[in-house]
Amino acid sequence: MHRVVALVRPVQSTFELGCAVEVFGTERAGVPRHYTFETCTETPGPVPTTGGYTMHVPRDLAALDRADTVIVPGWLPVETPLSADVRRALLRAHARGARLVSICSGVFALARTGLLDGRTATTHRARAEQLRREFPRVRVEPDRLYVDHGDVATSAGAGAGLDLCLHLVRRDHGAAHAALLARDMVLPPHREDGRVRLAPAPEDGLDDLFAWADERVGTPLTVHDLAAHLGVSPRTLARRFADRLGTSPGAWLLSRRVAAARTLLEETDLPIEAIATRVGLTSAVNLRRRFRTRVGTTPGAYRRAFRTPENATSQATRHA
Repeated sequence: MHRVVALVRPVQSTFELGCAVEVFGTERAGVPRHYTFETCTETPGPVPTTGGYTMHVPRDLAALDRADTVIVPGWLPVETPLSADVRRALLRAHARGARLVSICSGVFALARTGLLDGRTATTHRARAEQLRREFPRVRVEPDRLYVDHGDVATSAGAGAGLDLCLHLVRRDHGAAHAALLARDMVLPPHREDGRVRLAPAPEDGLDDLFAWADERVGTPLTVHDLAAHLGVSPRTLARRFADRLGTSPGAWLLSRRVAAARTLLEETDLPIEAIATRVGLTSAVNLRRRFRTRVGTTPGAYRRAFRTPENATSQATRHA
């Protein structure tokens, strides 16, 4: 299970925290559970909220040492500095590979760690100029719903926090699972960064490469093939992937193969061997090994967990 930990503080914004809870911390009938969720704070105990009530948070900053994703769901007042302990905890989590995510004003906390220096970030339009003024090394783009660098991600207003959280689910577990979760939350289809009133994508050629590779996920593509399509060396390709996604081309390609396998497991009754061939993993043995490493379960168990009466009816209708 992927562990998500929200770092809260007084006075905590209720809606921003609610975005994270709804996406990562709410158990839903018929929706496979891939995340655990908890909150922590610098000084455990009662934490006042913007809703006028107080919540009890028993966990301290040590919880961040076990997090796979750390969410800062708002930071009010935005002028509040990071304590030395909070800054160290965030940087320590990032250094060991945790993903740091901010919702709305939470970007001010991430900016104070220095991790956004030289990078793009977004926040609520009303705070964009203040963010530019206080952190001139951060490239602020308030017209974007969210910005995801792989290791660090930021969202615009509080509502865009839902878009960012669903984007992370989509990246982690595939489009079909994110769509299933969005439907259960009665939300519109996932809005891709770059499609809704957003700034142009970076001119690094990767967007074209992503589309090209996704169309060929069932073929024996290699990192050298990806580099050749883009007309760059494998080393240059690796650098662009690291800058944009915080991962390697090989790891990204494997994640796309596993994501494609998820979709086929969710939407078809194809045998495991056939799915392995379709997603370019060559054999059922290889698919099972890769799937267990990245998802934490077997393809068969994943398919059984995903199937619900509603899904079964839909499957029967499609194959009738």
